[in-house]
Amino acid sequence: MLTVKNLKIFFLLLGFLTHFSLLTPRVYAGSFGAEIFCTMRDGGNDHESSWEAAYSYIKRQKGGFFKTSPKQAAAQIIETVVREKDKFSGCVEYLDKLYPDRELQRKLEREEKENKIKAIEKENKLKKIEDFIEEENTINEDSFDRYDY
Repeated sequence: MLTVKNLKIFFLLLGFLTHFSLLTPRVYAGSFGAEIFCTMRDGGNDHESSWEAAYSYIKRQKGGFFKTSPKQAAAQIIETVVREKDKFSGCVEYLDKLYPDRELQRKLEREEKENKIKAIEKENKLKKIEDFIEEENTINEDSFDRYDY
């Protein structure tokens, strides 16, 4: 018969084993993902192709029910590069691309929305002017000609 003490030991061991089985693939995946990213960048590849290769590897290697988000993968790569500075010394300059300037992105999005709104307003004004001109033309055609008998 299971006692409270036995249940505590069982759940403690279960938690311990689950913790290490879920943590280990993530650490290795992030480390090798950083190697992929840095090697490709040092080899002359652009940011997008290097990032896609590293991110797809990290996603594929991480086990469990939940998928790794791009932010989590970027954090894993950055943590690995910072933790192993000697190994990835040439890769530090590429890390800023993993976290683009969010303020700049918000500013660009805001400007794009404003430009769309201005374009719509301009289109509406042109339509109103065209409608007014058309209305004037119909009034002039229907006007009374005093010399027409």
